[in-house]
Amino acid sequence: MSERLSREKSYTFDDWLKMDHNENIELIEGSIYMMSEPSRRHQKVARELTVELGNFLRGKKCWLYYDPFMVRLNKKTVVHPDISVICDTNKLNDRGCVGAPDLIIEILSPSNAGHDIFTKYNQYLMAGVKEYWIVDPYKNTVTVYILQNNDYQVQLYSEEDILPVSVLPDCRINLKIIFEKEE
Repeated sequence: MSERLSREKSYTFDDWLKMDHNENIELIEGSIYMMSEPSRRHQKVARELTVELGNFLRGKKCWLYYDPFMVRLNKKTVVHPDISVICDTNKLNDRGCVGAPDLIIEILSPSNAGHDIFTKYNQYLMAGVKEYWIVDPYKNTVTVYILQNNDYQVQLYSEEDILPVSVLPDCRINLKIIFEKEE
């Protein structure tokens, strides 16, 4: 669950660094949001996406990271996407990524849906994230936003589709594998 804390204070990246367990805390435009534990279904979908993308990226010049992984979009915004792909290694440091990753994937949980769909969407658009996915593990859909002319173009995919990854030419994700039900 995302929960906004102390509306009276605007936090900075330095404040965020001093917080205990900051891998569970996001900073968005100076406001603090606590993140909840992901569900088992969320974890299963995240694992499958990580495996598929990781296998594709093996030996290539882009890097895949998964939560907890710090992405600092600006001085007052630090997020922990479920999955990030960064192709510009100059954006990487020991703490994480400084700047916009090429691809960000957020997997919805009932408690964080609004945060990912609205709040983070706007942050990722303003930061220039080239491709942003919102994965709904309960409806078995992926909403893909591709940055074109400073705005996102949207496409919706279901579990019957093979999803082309625009920032990774020749990468295609079979969503039937991603959304396969556990026995």
